[in-house]
Amino acid sequence: MTNAPRRPGGPRRWWRRRSLRLRITTVATVVAAAVLVGLALLAGRLVGPWLLDGVDADLRAAVSAGTRAVESGAVPSTSDGLRVRVLDTAGDPVDGGAPPALGDDHVGDLKAGLAVTADGAGDAVPMRWAGTVATAPDGTQRLVVAQAPLAGAAATIADGGRLLIGLAVAGAVLVGAVTWLVTGAALRPVGRMRRSVRALPSGGRLPEPGSADELGALAAEFNGLLARYDEVGQRLRRFTGDAAHELRSPVASIRVQAEVGVAAADGDLAQETLADILVETERLSTLLDGLLTLARADAGEVPAAEPVELVTEVRAAVERVGAEEPGVRVSALVPSAWALAAPSEVELVLDNLLRNACRHATSGIVVSVLATRAWVRVVVDDDGPGIDPEHRGRVFDRFYRASDDRARSSGGTGLGLALVAEAVRRRGGRVVVGESPDGGARFEVSWRRHDRRP
Repeated sequence: MTNAPRRPGGPRRWWRRRSLRLRITTVATVVAAAVLVGLALLAGRLVGPWLLDGVDADLRAAVSAGTRAVESGAVPSTSDGLRVRVLDTAGDPVDGGAPPALGDDHVGDLKAGLAVTADGAGDAVPMRWAGTVATAPDGTQRLVVAQAPLAGAAATIADGGRLLIGLAVAGAVLVGAVTWLVTGAALRPVGRMRRSVRALPSGGRLPEPGSADELGALAAEFNGLLARYDEVGQRLRRFTGDAAHELRSPVASIRVQAEVGVAAADGDLAQETLADILVETERLSTLLDGLLTLARADAGEVPAAEPVELVTEVRAAVERVGAEEPGVRVSALVPSAWALAAPSEVELVLDNLLRNACRHATSGIVVSVLATRAWVRVVVDDDGPGIDPEHRGRVFDRFYRASDDRARSSGGTGLGLALVAEAVRRRGGRVVVGESPDGGARFEVSWRRHDRRP
């Protein structure tokens, strides 16, 4: 026989689905009930001893008065409504009264100055006794005792315990009601905020209460979140539109050239058309690779970092540029420079910076490698037209071009510098653009230095 599977969560899931107001009230009520009932039970246990302490105090006062009378040779009288008896040291009466209902143990405790409780004969009421030994004028020892009935003591204790339990329950209910009201008042602004969120238009913001409490901080943080959300949405829409626009151009060019190639009867023209199609296809492939790389970066896919030697990587990147490009010169001011990055990232950064410099350089490019105590830097200078100051703050944006016709004619996709900035910044590095000594553009990339060689 197999047991039926329990639903995941069970009571815990049910509890979490209750309102915050109900959960707070329930917890406060249960805690208050536990504390108050515990205190009531403790007080109930103390009621009996407390009552006996009061009776014992009265009995000892009466015994003290009776002792003074015996020592002076007088007959003790009733004191404060309590009957005082005179016994011998064996517990037998010497005052002419009836023998008291005391056992030998009781008599021994009374002679020692202790208070005792003795049950009455039959259905008689229990009696509380206190006593002490006194010396009569003739030198005989007498036991002076006082008695008080404990009628109703048990009922009083029981009634007091029930009263305390009732007060504890009533107090817990009162705590729950007050907690319900106070929690409702405290959460009322949260409800208004929730309704305001539902009614917010696109680009809207929550009204901030202007108070320096938690609700004001929550509204400010939520408005900040909305601002970031709107910014991401705008960037996504702009990126999607730019990507669609950029993809349309090579696709349309490939289609037109393919139609020309199909219609052409001249073999040389068809071959030339196929070559143009290959160029556009390579441009489209480069664009798609860049988009995929940026999408992976946006998704948080970062390769593991390891030490990379920049001087060697720079020389390898220069060799990949080819002899047909403007002359590239490497100026390594240090024999080696180790950066904490990924080899694929460094290769992507150097290739894109060199391709960008080659597209705009007139006659030469200088690549410098420098190192400081905390950073290693690669500086790429060209002698081209440079980048105007008003465009330098946006050249690392995706699909941004300082001049549309210049980048399109040179085959750029508008993603190279964006890939450079993304690869460097996610490693905690820096990338800046300025003016080179030759009047062109200067791109400076900095990575954190790794002192220990692998």
